[in-house]
Amino acid sequence: MRWLKVWVLIALLVGSIIPAGLSLADENTTIENETEPLPPEIQNITQEERIAEHTVAVLERLSNITTRLINNTNLPDNSSVMRHYQLAEEYKEDALAAYESGDYYNTIINGLTAMHHYREVLKSFERGKEELKERLPEEIKRMEGYFRMAERTIEIAQKQGIDVENATMLLQETKEAYKTVLEDIKAKDFEKAKEDFEVAREKKAALDEELKRIRKELVEANADKIVNEFLEKGARGIEVAEKVIEEAEEKGYDASELQERLEAFREVYDKVKALADEGKYDEALQVIRDNAETIKEFHKAMAFIQRKFHEREAQEKMRNMRTFLREINGRIQKDAKALRELKRRGVDTRKAELQLKTSIQEVRLGIELLKHKKPAEAKMHFAIALDMFHRVDEFILRHL
Repeated sequence: MRWLKVWVLIALLVGSIIPAGLSLADENTTIENETEPLPPEIQNITQEERIAEHTVAVLERLSNITTRLINNTNLPDNSSVMRHYQLAEEYKEDALAAYESGDYYNTIINGLTAMHHYREVLKSFERGKEELKERLPEEIKRMEGYFRMAERTIEIAQKQGIDVENATMLLQETKEAYKTVLEDIKAKDFEKAKEDFEVAREKKAALDEELKRIRKELVEANADKIVNEFLEKGARGIEVAEKVIEEAEEKGYDASELQERLEAFREVYDKVKALADEGKYDEALQVIRDNAETIKEFHKAMAFIQRKFHEREAQEKMRNMRTFLREINGRIQKDAKALRELKRRGVDTRKAELQLKTSIQEVRLGIELLKHKKPAEAKMHFAIALDMFHRVDEFILRHL
């Protein structure tokens, strides 16, 4: 009975992880001698030796399977999988050494411990396989947007006389590589899918570098346009910031941070403008690049204080919801009509239309939250709506 339990334990440990076709023992082998019962002492020794022998055989097979998997995977040495693998190999060696010396008891004990660690390794690979089945199709689907962006970049560059031959070739190769991965997944060949996925990612990395080069050349080729757009938006930003600071001071708000950011931004703006006035657009563009963080911080500070204004505005307007909603409805109708007119005149109104739709959605969310007696959350959505309305109004005024 004692050794029967050991057989069962080995079967439980190994049966669920050994690939089909790998068995612990020959099905025709019997544990007991059917023709002539042996004395209990001899029978026990025979059983122990027999179990030890099969333990060693199973360990060799498990070691081969896991070693092959480990060698085909780039895992860090400190990963849990590698730790289990290393422990499994150590206990396997201890089991083999014990078997060679005739210590069958320790062969079995060390063997069972090794099996446990091999089992953890194989379980990890099985989990990884399942994750791969879920992750790869999603990533390949996301690549559709990436390919559209790459095609658009190449198309624009080609029209401007930039060499896109290598990028076009890499784009096609990358598409084919991801298509191969998709075919592997459909064929349920996940090991091959994993290998082909690595190839696809290498292709994409090469394409990324080529697109980066093209974008740099595009920027340099359009330095004057980029600089002029920066100056136009920058002038408008400075004007808005000054107005916001003035209103903040009138209402007792602390706008010192925005004032500080504005001064830093104005310094950059003046440098860019001076270079642009001299026709030095490449140098002006470099100033913009070198001061990207200053520009970003200015816009962040302005967005923050504007949001606070809109929250306060929403708070005040919420005191009379009926009037507020009537005003909002009128504003929506007026802005929608103005955008239709601008669109009829050939102005690209897509961004403003999206902002108007966003504001409408935010108003609806705010109303729903009020119905559920959540005024604080409703105020946030109304503030976003008001911010979007202001942006739409600014767009309309610029194009009248």
